[in-house]
Amino acid sequence: MLEFLRSPIRALFNPLVSALVRLKISANTVTVIGSLCTIIACFVTAVTGELFVGTLVITLFVLCDSLDGAVAAKYGGGTTFGAFLDSTLDRIADWAMLSSVMIYYFMHTSLHNILTIIGLVATGISIMASFVISYARARAQSLNSEAAHCGIAQRADRILITLVGTGFTGLFHAEIILTIAMVLLAILGLITVFQRIIAVKNDMQ
Repeated sequence: MLEFLRSPIRALFNPLVSALVRLKISANTVTVIGSLCTIIACFVTAVTGELFVGTLVITLFVLCDSLDGAVAAKYGGGTTFGAFLDSTLDRIADWAMLSSVMIYYFMHTSLHNILTIIGLVATGISIMASFVISYARARAQSLNSEAAHCGIAQRADRILITLVGTGFTGLFHAEIILTIAMVLLAILGLITVFQRIIAVKNDMQ
């Protein structure tokens, strides 16, 4: 749903992209640094419990996620390995973001609270759905299916839901916001999984 934001974000970061190219920093280096910063920020946020500030930092790194592609374009186009590296590290960053939510629940909420239990279960389902969605896309592409990108909740949508949930939870100190976000994420993730399965099935007929 939010893929249309990629172009405006890239335009916003054009000066930074030009600076990276002038410094001869490769797209793959940008990919690795950006992913590492995102992963570190996720776990530091979870351990400290500073959700609002942490979410702002993570959001900045997430917005910079498009930098590698823009840098690659400045160098004359991306490589097959670069696309593979970016996709692989994206999966790790997704895992880190949702795993950090689970860590936050364990470290900063009561495990006897029903909201915590529901949130943990929903987050676990969301992690599973995230990886199945990615796997289904890869398998669909290997089958030359046009359904590889279908689904109600693309990666950008899922990240937005997570960041809104953590950010507002940190701002208002209300665990229920995070739990609602995780439940919504789990539901939309499962719907997306089934949408891709059904779409590929129909495409194969």
